[in-house]
Amino acid sequence: MRIAKEILHAVHFAADKHRDQRRKGVEASPYINHPIQVAELIARVGDVDDVTVLIAAVLHDTVEDTETTFEELEEVFGPKVRDLVAEVTDDKSLPKAKRKKLQIKHTARMSDHAKLIKIADKACNVRDVAHLPPEKWDMQRRKTYLEWANRVVGGCRGTNLHLERYFDETLARGMEALGIDS
Repeated sequence: MRIAKEILHAVHFAADKHRDQRRKGVEASPYINHPIQVAELIARVGDVDDVTVLIAAVLHDTVEDTETTFEELEEVFGPKVRDLVAEVTDDKSLPKAKRKKLQIKHTARMSDHAKLIKIADKACNVRDVAHLPPEKWDMQRRKTYLEWANRVVGGCRGTNLHLERYFDETLARGMEALGIDS
């Protein structure tokens, strides 16, 4: 029961932090749906029950996309969650192109726990970009995103076969939907 309370606390915290945000897709779904989907994918498909990983998955975008600080995460959820979220957080002070290159470069050196979050995050994003893209994303931008996400996940290989297969299947369906030869 304690584990459920900890995870629900993280969901509540993330929901509050993301309360005014919407996803960029045409449906503009509530942003909180995304981190919940990432955590659920890790648990269901990856068969992961590590509470620290699941909490960090729920919180993975809070520092990057809200006013949340790493210090706040540590105060509320402890240093392990803080460190895991830090591993998957982009430095928004850098230009977007630089951040994308760094994600590819850094994934191979991430902890296995961070790689789980990265694989699940990219799987969810690939699905959305392929099937419910942001309104102003043309076909080339969508294709470029799928190719980049595949390179990011490439650095995570060997972490969790089930999540990797799920990502591969999601990517293949996305590429088919966009008319990309694999």
